[in-house]
Amino acid sequence: MPDSAFTAGSPTRARIDLTEGRPVYVIGGGPGGLAAAAALREQGVRAVVLEKSENVGASWRHHYDRLHLHTTRRWSALPGLAMPRRFGRWVARDDVVRYLEKYVEHHRLEVVTGVEVSRIDRAPDGTGWQLSATGGRILTGRAVIVATGYNHTPRIPDWSGRDTFTGDLVHACGYRNPAPYAGRDVLVVGIGNTGAEIAADLVEGGASRVRIAVRTVPHIVRRSTAGWPAQATGILVRRLPVRLVDAAGGLMARIAVPDLAGQGLPRPDTGLYSRVKDGAIPVQDVGLIDAVKSGRVVPVAAVESFDKDVVVLADGDRITPDAVIAATGYRRALEELVGHLDVLDARGRPVVHGGRTPKQAPGLYFTGFTNPISGMLRELALDAQKIAKKLACTG
Repeated sequence: MPDSAFTAGSPTRARIDLTEGRPVYVIGGGPGGLAAAAALREQGVRAVVLEKSENVGASWRHHYDRLHLHTTRRWSALPGLAMPRRFGRWVARDDVVRYLEKYVEHHRLEVVTGVEVSRIDRAPDGTGWQLSATGGRILTGRAVIVATGYNHTPRIPDWSGRDTFTGDLVHACGYRNPAPYAGRDVLVVGIGNTGAEIAADLVEGGASRVRIAVRTVPHIVRRSTAGWPAQATGILVRRLPVRLVDAAGGLMARIAVPDLAGQGLPRPDTGLYSRVKDGAIPVQDVGLIDAVKSGRVVPVAAVESFDKDVVVLADGDRITPDAVIAATGYRRALEELVGHLDVLDARGRPVVHGGRTPKQAPGLYFTGFTNPISGMLRELALDAQKIAKKLACTG
């Protein structure tokens, strides 16, 4: 029997003119782009998704094997299609990919793969936008939605001596599972959600020694406490005053998370929500707390430099791991695409998102470039509906 969540009735499509020569172009075939295209179709607006890889959900296909969503199935679904209950509460990476594939089929989305957009400009006639794409293509659309993703281009700091390191050095995007690291001494650099989960995965997978380099002590929260997901709290407090949420977060941390200062991971000296507003999402625990508490993952100082087989830490310690996994984040990499349009801030992030467009660039929308405490996929779904309503109203 087919899963009922995947066989629900299709949205109304009678109003859509599929011969429309100037569609809305959506750049990126990940969750944000697909959600926006589906919401537009529901509003009777033609949308064409341009995806540079050969499949939708490309970044999800390349995440590490053990990854599960840190947000619940219920609050991770995109507009117009629930996630099947058989996926469980915390949806696995492969099931996210299956869902995105089914989402395209269910909504009959127009997706063109193997096309990378390199630059966006105003259309020569002043109405709409012109896209320069793979193979010399020039495409013109009435509006553009940029949904190329929060995790776009891997970033590895330019550490002094990095090129001399004789061990293995990879970005976290190249990590799949702990098998290649069994019996080896591994340093994970970065203690965001990715670094924390990889460290726990390495311990469980048989690495002989696992250390994690910490530049800024993170806030750690339980993914779920007595059945109550951390995401639900994030949704409830998102619009409350920062000071109030900081105070409540500090109290909850003392109740739910043990003091790990003795193991080298003290509590942060800044508030949880203050950090979120600055772009740092709390680490949701999926094994790190127990691993640190038991000494199986050892926090160390930040990486300062490399010297052949040695990694020099900020506190002066010199260690010799067999391998280094850099969980050091990504760049949005929007500068070449839209940097000339004055729509990015000093950190390379869009100045607006969701249903708003920059004053100097009407018809240019962005989604998926924030990392909200209430859950990325939930906010992508909300953004998609806001954008679709705006474009439906503007004709």
